[in-house]
Amino acid sequence: MPEKIENPTIAVLLPCYNEEVTIGKVVRDFRAALPTADIYVYDNNSSDKTAEIAAAEGAIVRREPRQGKGNVIRAMFEEIDADVYVMSDGDDTYPADAAPAMVEKVLEGYDMVIGDRLSSTYFQENKRPFHNFGNKLVRGSINHLFGSNVRDIMTGYRAFSFTYVKTYPVLSRGFEVETEMTIHTLDKNVRWYEMPIQYRDRPEGSVSKLNTVGDGIKVMSTIFRLIREYKPLPFFTILGGIIGIIGLGFGISVCIDFWNSGVVLRFPTLIGSVLLVMVGLLLIIAGIILDVMAKKDRKQYLVDKNMFAYMHRH
Repeated sequence: MPEKIENPTIAVLLPCYNEEVTIGKVVRDFRAALPTADIYVYDNNSSDKTAEIAAAEGAIVRREPRQGKGNVIRAMFEEIDADVYVMSDGDDTYPADAAPAMVEKVLEGYDMVIGDRLSSTYFQENKRPFHNFGNKLVRGSINHLFGSNVRDIMTGYRAFSFTYVKTYPVLSRGFEVETEMTIHTLDKNVRWYEMPIQYRDRPEGSVSKLNTVGDGIKVMSTIFRLIREYKPLPFFTILGGIIGIIGLGFGISVCIDFWNSGVVLRFPTLIGSVLLVMVGLLLIIAGIILDVMAKKDRKQYLVDKNMFAYMHRH
């Protein structure tokens, strides 16, 4: 583990969209938990008084015109410099008093600390059963693929090191960004730590911006895309193998007919089976090539991360 930073600078990041009911309390809570931190509220085209209330509570308010949580986080990571970053939501569902312990873990050398809701009160507090099902589905699929044991894949309460923030490419535009972040962490084998936190449901008057079906589809499509990018060899090998086996099955049926009759009775089926086998083989070859490129990308990430760590120390 690296040497601890003396008097670290801390930035609290709060992406917000129409959170006037809760944002004042959230800013006050984080101010009490981390008195030396700079608290940033990024207003994402709110139509209420979110920005005004946050500014009145002493937060640094900035605006991000590109709609979507992923766009806000991209702007935050690009514009803000600090030794430790704490990211939360403006809806008062995450406890600010857990932030000092998360900051301490980053200072010990972890690149990302995950605030784990699912091991504590999430399933009791969250009143949306499809959200609970979605969390379990995403967690199971990602842990199985990467051989990991992350308990909360989609939490919005996290802490980061400087090098993680400056080397993580935020590609997602919306709420699927947390899933992307977790997969990136597992793929690049960075140091991460998971800490149980007490989750509470939104207070009365605060409305969730999540769309269970729409955002659920986005999350699953993001997982599909990231598996294709980060794990191309198993992805394309399985896909190519399935297509190749189907083609082989059609080819065998044509061969059986030829064995019994002495003539090829189904030329279109024979041609189709050969094409399917060829497509299967091409997909497997593509998977091998893309896997080499993915390993090269991991190497380049380590070089970039080491460079930013050196720049940050000096």
